[in-house]
Amino acid sequence: MAIPSIHAGEVAAEAGSASGVSWPAIFAGAFAAAALSFILVMLGSGLGFSSISPWSGEGLSAKAIGYSTAGWLVFTQIAASAIGGFLAGRLRVKWAGVHTREVYFRDTAHGFLAWAVASLATAALLSAAIGTVISGGARTVGAAGSALGMTAAAAGAGAAQGAAQNPGEAANLADRMSGYFVDNLFRANTGAPANTGAPAAPAPGAEVAPLAAPAAAPGPGNGGEIAPAQRMEVTRIFAYGLRNGSLSGADKTYVAQVVARRTGLSQAEAEKRVSDTFASYQRALDDAAAKAKEAADAARKAAAYASMWMFLALLCGAFVASLFATIGGRMRDSVELFGDGPVRRRENLADANINS
Repeated sequence: MAIPSIHAGEVAAEAGSASGVSWPAIFAGAFAAAALSFILVMLGSGLGFSSISPWSGEGLSAKAIGYSTAGWLVFTQIAASAIGGFLAGRLRVKWAGVHTREVYFRDTAHGFLAWAVASLATAALLSAAIGTVISGGARTVGAAGSALGMTAAAAGAGAAQGAAQNPGEAANLADRMSGYFVDNLFRANTGAPANTGAPAAPAPGAEVAPLAAPAAAPGPGNGGEIAPAQRMEVTRIFAYGLRNGSLSGADKTYVAQVVARRTGLSQAEAEKRVSDTFASYQRALDDAAAKAKEAADAARKAAAYASMWMFLALLCGAFVASLFATIGGRMRDSVELFGDGPVRRRENLADANINS
């Protein structure tokens, strides 16, 4: 017996006025996906820490760890998004009197929305870890920039002020290096061989010369401790030379005179020591700057690869969530009767009543 047409119109009107979004199902799928994603991330962290070792030649290589981390990230997104999308489609309300294509679109939208909410929730849970990674990369790039642009200036200021606080890691490194090279510059001359032979016997009838006075003990002006003001002056001269690329002739002559008075070297030998020490200092700072650039470039590449793999994983998660939401929605609209007869699909209620 056919239903009156007025009843069919009421069913269609009620179906048209119903909301096309089932937020409880979306939030349920999103929370399930976020929880599963958090669990898998913790499991991946544990597996990653167990596979590395501080000892040389043990544990996985950095390349293997990078590939395994990227693969685990993609797997985590796919697994969590599949569960979340399926629940969002399976738990949504049944839309009566809605075309099949519209139902398919709504299920896809439910899966996508569940993935979006889950992604935001997971990002909120892992915000501390993500912030640590980003700030660490920024500090690496900042230290590299300091080493490239401010190494010489930081070296002079840090060594001249001694106990002054250094703002950056490059300044600390330059301070230690400048102290070493200034100490090497004023090192006492120990290269001259000592005269250990016995004195020659005087000739018959010759006068015996009096014994020479013993050498003076080291002190200021004779290889003793360097005054802090003089050390600061030499350090500032070196820092200025580093900024200009080389020591001027007047500065080189002056520093050589100070070194000659302190070490007993000749003026020529002192100038050679000043030139060699300045060249070694400049090479050491250039090597430090090159290593900082390499570290910054490695951090940049790692951040770029991590961002691309994250994009790929999220894209896969969005697709999988939308797909599994349509599967869950299809199962929601089907009624499986487990018994002697085969499994049959219950058609749309309004369409079935109208066709009968």
